[in-house]
Amino acid sequence: MDDNPVLVREAAPGVKLVALNRPAALNALNTGMGEALLEIWTDLAADASLRAVVMTGEGKAFCAGADLKERNGMTDQAWSDQHLIFEAMIRAQLALPVPILAAVQGAAMGGGAELALACDFTWAATGAKFAMPEVKLGIMPGLGGPALLARAVGERAALELLTSGRVVEAPEALSLGLVSRVCAPETLVVEAVALAAQIAANAPLSVRALKSSVRAGMALPLDAAMELELKEYNRLFKTADRREGVGAFNERRTPQFQGR
Repeated sequence: MDDNPVLVREAAPGVKLVALNRPAALNALNTGMGEALLEIWTDLAADASLRAVVMTGEGKAFCAGADLKERNGMTDQAWSDQHLIFEAMIRAQLALPVPILAAVQGAAMGGGAELALACDFTWAATGAKFAMPEVKLGIMPGLGGPALLARAVGERAALELLTSGRVVEAPEALSLGLVSRVCAPETLVVEAVALAAQIAANAPLSVRALKSSVRAGMALPLDAAMELELKEYNRLFKTADRREGVGAFNERRTPQFQGR
C-alpha cells in the first residue's frame, strides 16, 4: 500500500500543489489514491484561504489511468464499489469552487485524462500524451470523460478520440483545445504555479463567481447564462473587495482583497 498516494503542499500564497504520488506505477489510479483525492478535495473545499490549485504527477507521468493490476480478477461487486469511490472523488474535484490547473507531463491515459479534464484548464509538457483507450478494454470512460471531452474539443472530435482510443500528443492536444499551453518539461510546474499565483492575487469572490458562471452557463441557453452572470455581477459590485479594487486602482497601489 502507498503511504502517501497524493502529496499536497502550499506552492504560493493561496495556491496548493496536489501531486499524484505513485511514480513507480506511473501514478496509476488505485483505490487508495481515489480515497486520498476524495479527502483532499473535500478538505480544500472548506479552506477559505484557498485561491487556486495546481494538479500534477510525481515522476515521468501525470496518471497512466486506472490501476489494471489492482483491478485484475476483481469481482463485479468489488469493481462497482471501487468505482463509487472514484465517482465521489471526481464530483468533489468538479465541485471545488476555485480554479484547478492541470500540469500534465508524460502520460495522461484513461482515468488520468479524465482527472485532467475535470480541472478547469490544462497545460502540457512537450512529450505529454493523452488518450481514453477504455474502448479497447470493453468499457468506456466513467468519470465524466465523454461529457468533459466533448465540451473541450467538440462533439465530432470527442467521438473520434473516444471510439478509436488513439493517442494524442501535446501539439495536437493544443490544436484541439484539449490543452491551452505547451511548456518545456523542466518549467511546466513552475509556470503553472506562477499562473495560479496570478489568479490567487485577484479578487477571490470574482474568481469563484467566474468559475461558477462559466461552468453553469455551459449547460444553459445564452439568455439564461447571461442572467446568471448578471446575478453574480450585481452581487460583486456591492462587496468590500470591489471598493478596495477600485480604490487601489485610483491610488496606484496593490489591492488587498479580503474575500468579502
